[in-house]
Amino acid sequence: MLNARGIRDPDVASGLEARKVLLFFVMVVLCCGARLEAQELAPAQLDASKVDAKAGTVMGTVLDQSGSVAVGAVVQITSADKSFSREVVSGDNGQYSFSGVPPGDFDLCVSSTGFGGKAFSGELSPGQAFLVPPIVLSVATVITDVKVMVDPVEVATEEVKEQIHQRVLGVFPNFYVTFHADPAPLTTKLKFRLAWKSSSDPVTILGTGFFAGLQQAGDEYPEFGQGAQGYGKRFGTAYADVIVSTFLSGAVFPSLLKQDPRYFYKGTGSTGSRIWRAVSNSIICKSDDGRWQTNYSNILGSFAGAAISSTYYPTQNRASVVLSNGVIRMGESSLTGVVQEFILPKFMKHSKPRGYQRDVTEGASAQNGPVASRKSF
Repeated sequence: MLNARGIRDPDVASGLEARKVLLFFVMVVLCCGARLEAQELAPAQLDASKVDAKAGTVMGTVLDQSGSVAVGAVVQITSADKSFSREVVSGDNGQYSFSGVPPGDFDLCVSSTGFGGKAFSGELSPGQAFLVPPIVLSVATVITDVKVMVDPVEVATEEVKEQIHQRVLGVFPNFYVTFHADPAPLTTKLKFRLAWKSSSDPVTILGTGFFAGLQQAGDEYPEFGQGAQGYGKRFGTAYADVIVSTFLSGAVFPSLLKQDPRYFYKGTGSTGSRIWRAVSNSIICKSDDGRWQTNYSNILGSFAGAAISSTYYPTQNRASVVLSNGVIRMGESSLTGVVQEFILPKFMKHSKPRGYQRDVTEGASAQNGPVASRKSF
């Protein structure tokens, strides 16, 4: 630039040169930055195009058991590595479609209300449009576990029917023993039925007559006399004894105290445990709810029967006779238990011990009533 005298000013010239250099430097930097940015964007755009090219599509149709399209079925697709998962609902034509699915193994899971689930597995190639074969849904199978309860009264009735046919050597009645491991509790009606059946059995009556004949022959209770009249008195008192003791110990007191008058055959276990079961039969019994307890029915029945029989038997010391006869009857109960456990089963035909199945799991719904479980002694 010229000054007032027309001479170039050296300071102004140097300033212009510096500005030119700075401007050139800025232009160079901007050009380099643009080139670097272009280089960085190009690979990213290239990778995105590669990804889009690799992704594929999975499509198909859901049908029901009749072959009609299943509308509203839930279809879920999941990649094998669990990195991709998506869920859609089949449309009005039963079709579904997944886009942008990464290549590789995949799993389809189809479910719908009222139908069982279905699964499908496949392998998707890069960029492939995979058509899944029609998926047919089946009606869901409903499995219901129901406990069918057997009426305990019916079970007990059937067991008593078996018992009243139990005979030693096919002749002598043996009604007051059960060979079932877990018998049903007896009702009052069944207890009296057993007592009546036992006391009115022809063998019982004949046995009582034979016993009265032995008393006649030995002139026992001479106050009764001899001849037909004496025999009749002996037979009448002996049979009254049978009826009274059977009904008191086997029906009346067991009904009032809710106890089971039967002998529960054990048949297994150690000899000692079986002997204890047999001997303790006179003082231990099962209650109607299956618990072992003191046999008040037999104890009261034995002494009450002895007291009643003393009223029609001629005796001088009534109290002593009642006490001794009561103790004797208790001992007879224990002895009967030993015979029932170890001897009589060998000489009689009886139903094989079996447990009635109270709780049955079936694919049906029915319930007749509860049955109490009974414990083993």
